[in-house]
Amino acid sequence: MKEYALELAAARDTSLQKVNSMREYLQAYILRIMQDRGMFRSLAFIGGTALRFLHDLPRFSEDLDFSLLQPSMPVPLVRMLADIRKECEAAGYRIGISYNDTKTVRHAFLKFADLLYEAGVSPLRDQNISVKIEIDTNPPAGAVQVTQIVNKYLLLSFNTYDIPSLFAGKLHAVLGRRYSKGRDFFDLGWYLSRWKEIEPNIELLTNALKQTGWEAAYPAPDTWRSIVRQAVMKADWRAIENDVAKFLLRPGDLQIMTRENIIAMLERT
Repeated sequence: MKEYALELAAARDTSLQKVNSMREYLQAYILRIMQDRGMFRSLAFIGGTALRFLHDLPRFSEDLDFSLLQPSMPVPLVRMLADIRKECEAAGYRIGISYNDTKTVRHAFLKFADLLYEAGVSPLRDQNISVKIEIDTNPPAGAVQVTQIVNKYLLLSFNTYDIPSLFAGKLHAVLGRRYSKGRDFFDLGWYLSRWKEIEPNIELLTNALKQTGWEAAYPAPDTWRSIVRQAVMKADWRAIENDVAKFLLRPGDLQIMTRENIIAMLERT
């Protein structure tokens, strides 16, 4: 409910903490609507918010990322957005929705007005707090799907990927994204620190890189660490820190997830 989102904000000290807390609750509320409407029969929940909800990633995320389970399945974006609008308005939210359902990665922006104003974050009533939804309708083959249950604000159950497959998706972002996104590199270090012996789903990683035009040798079980190490070495670390800082639960984590420490973890065998 809207009142609970505002209660969460009131318990936080800074404007940034208030925004992150309200957005995360909105994400949980949207996931619950999707769950109640059976959307996870055709979608897997992936990406940074999935890591946050399922595995306690110590940073917030702006997006809800999903992958279509089977290419032949219909993409329920328009119906899903209509259900989300109906439920959110009934709960007291003022919500605007824009979307594009013509591209391979369908996306929508859900913009909640009033919240920032009522939480004392903004003097403007119409300044929005946004949640972005993305659905990959042509995901690379090879992911291993699992069902997870989590109690975060609300009791949730959804399809997602196993850890090696989620990690493969993160490595694809680190290697294949055309710009350095700080959250990708922070998450890389977090994976390596949490699961010391982690190995990516190589089949999924290879297929993802093929989709995005990777021209070098594909990572293999004995080479992926060195390939990722090169990407870490080349990254603009100041830009990475600036990008991720506003999403961290503990700002001091930036002093731990340094380039040098991530490289050291990659070199560990």
